[in-house]
Amino acid sequence: MKRAAVLLIVVAVIAILGYLQRDSIVTGLAMRGIEARMGADYLATHEDGLHLTLCGAGSPLAAPNASGPCVAVVAGQRLFIVDSGSNGRIILQRIGYQPGDIQAVLLTHFHSDHIDGLGNMGVARWAGGEFTDPLPVYGPEGVDSVVNGFNDAYSQDVVYRHEHHGDLVAPLAGAGLTAIPFKTPAIGELIKVYDEAGLTIEALAVSHAPVEPAVGYRFSYKGRSLLISGDTVKSANVQRFAEGVDLLVHEGLAPNMVTMMEQVATKLGNKSTAKVLYDIRDYHTSPVEAAEIARDAGVGHLLYYHIVPPIIFPGQEALFLNGAEDIFPDYTVGQDGVAFFLPANSDKIIQTKEGLK
Repeated sequence: MKRAAVLLIVVAVIAILGYLQRDSIVTGLAMRGIEARMGADYLATHEDGLHLTLCGAGSPLAAPNASGPCVAVVAGQRLFIVDSGSNGRIILQRIGYQPGDIQAVLLTHFHSDHIDGLGNMGVARWAGGEFTDPLPVYGPEGVDSVVNGFNDAYSQDVVYRHEHHGDLVAPLAGAGLTAIPFKTPAIGELIKVYDEAGLTIEALAVSHAPVEPAVGYRFSYKGRSLLISGDTVKSANVQRFAEGVDLLVHEGLAPNMVTMMEQVATKLGNKSTAKVLYDIRDYHTSPVEAAEIARDAGVGHLLYYHIVPPIIFPGQEALFLNGAEDIFPDYTVGQDGVAFFLPANSDKIIQTKEGLK
């Protein structure tokens, strides 16, 4: 009994001391957490090969785990971003990437949901990376206009930040974006847009009419390959250039579910929403069609992104796929944070993350 009483007294004393010192304890823990976070070099943890992470798995429709279209690709510890949808920069940082890590952004086309996070990404990269050159933005004809528009919109922000932080943090030479346009590829043609240190990035034409130009991108590095479709209808050109790639990242719109949404909008008298839901079915690829492309191209794995509509309730994934899983069983339905690793000079396809924690 005495030992138990002594033990209770010791515990009580520790608890009281802990309570009295709570501010310093919390401060110490916070400082250690901040140091660990700010000192982390996530890129340095990447083994050699191709890494792909969805920094935005969704579309213009709001979803809890699918932000605007954004795909991060790492090769040889160099980070490239394909499209810059809403919330992409924040998702990148939640994953562990820093804006200062970004080498370049590549745009598939100029729909608002694929570019509306671009200004934010450019500012974060400039102020967080000590760059003396603007963020390169690759894209087909028209990218100059997009980049000039963002630079104009953020011109006062550049002035404010430079006046506040000076050249050490925000050198004027590194502010904004710089356009790197390329000719839109013809059907059956690949155009090389980047070729350095063993990494090749090639653009291919896709069909997203009336949106023109529209392209996808194929990455090749040390015997590994992946292709990102961008927005497109089912395309023989995508299938051609996806032939044998390790990872096909393809958009997916479920027409059965979009039709249900259109019917509800019509019932509620919302004609404009019903019209949009009707229209979008004719310039996207269904999950079944993407599975057919993956099967016929002999890809290693199919990752769905640009998910329409958002998958937000149990059982909805089966409706989204609508039998696609029987056509090509090696698939993943994307969400923010889903990641894959293709080790250099190997045939392994490793899913490293199922999503954000």
